[in-house]
Amino acid sequence: ITNYVAARGGLSKIRSLKTLRQQGHVTAGPDKHGVVTREIRRPASTRFEFRVQGVTSVFVSDGTRGWRVDPAQGDTAPTWLSAEVVAEAVEQGDFEGPLVDWKAKGHSLELAGREDVGGKPAYRLKLTLKSGAIRHEYIDVASSRLVRSESTRLVRGRTVQVQTTFSAFKKTGGLLFPRVVEVETVGRPDKLHIDVDSVEVNPALSDARFAIPASLEAGGAR
Repeated sequence: ITNYVAARGGLSKIRSLKTLRQQGHVTAGPDKHGVVTREIRRPASTRFEFRVQGVTSVFVSDGTRGWRVDPAQGDTAPTWLSAEVVAEAVEQGDFEGPLVDWKAKGHSLELAGREDVGGKPAYRLKLTLKSGAIRHEYIDVASSRLVRSESTRLVRGRTVQVQTTFSAFKKTGGLLFPRVVEVETVGRPDKLHIDVDSVEVNPALSDARFAIPASLEAGGAR
């Protein structure tokens, strides 16, 4: 874990990250191409925008509550996110990740062996989160980079096993970021492929980017 933190740029650099904006092109099948933007602000605010075939979906969370506009699923007006989805947004928006200060965060960690990822050996770590959820993280033996993560997520009301693979690493602002991300649901043929075009470290992100829409606030807090 010490080598992994160092490979990312070091603990002080990781903790100096207050906001982050990433944008890339996403492919979700032969006829589904679009643009994805992720914005994160400490301590737990996240905003994801997906624009596919001219249709934009937005998912926002402040770490306690969240909302979405998802025309692809018939939600053309702001709709509350479920507590489960908000919890996942908080997890995805964690700058440090669960491996950094894992013991202080109340997690438990064990070495579960080695496996090849992309043809290269990687340590397979079993991470049991404080919540009881179990993840498997794969750290490349040679570079100490996180090259794969496996977790259980709630997708459209169903619990699924999600595998995320990271590659093509480059540094921005002294921190290492993957520039290619592939997400797949175990047991399903389709993959989500993201080519990260830009990474902005500590951009100015206003409160408005993460605000709850007035139409939802008027109906009462979730």
